[in-house]
Amino acid sequence: MTTHQSLYHDAHLVVAAIRVLEHQHQAPPTLETVCGTLSYPLEKGNRICLKLHEMGVLRLVEGGYGVRLFIQDHLKLEDLPREAAGPSLEDALEDFRRTRQETARSLDALKAEQQKLKQGRVSEIEKKLREELRKGKPEST
Repeated sequence: MTTHQSLYHDAHLVVAAIRVLEHQHQAPPTLETVCGTLSYPLEKGNRICLKLHEMGVLRLVEGGYGVRLFIQDHLKLEDLPREAAGPSLEDALEDFRRTRQETARSLDALKAEQQKLKQGRVSEIEKKLREELRKGKPEST
């Protein structure tokens, strides 16, 4: 299932998850916990949190129990663009797979053509060898 959500939408979900998890556990959540709650891959959550950290929305504090997420200024979320930006990673991966399959098909076709040429050459050499063998043998009477 490919959904095209904007960074604005994802950022609001991450901040809401941080608030809920902080309320439930009485402690700031880890990136892993937030991603698990939202069913996001860790890479996606990391990318969003780093972007929000750069903007000053989140503060990332590394401690003995991993990186904890703190909400610093949630109002800065409104500075994010509301529309989805460009193709998603899933779309890029699908394009890559499709291109790879097309390349594999054309490579298979090229290999088949090379095999036909090789067979043609082998049959020509066999034909010449037979002719040479016939010429070299004395005919029996």
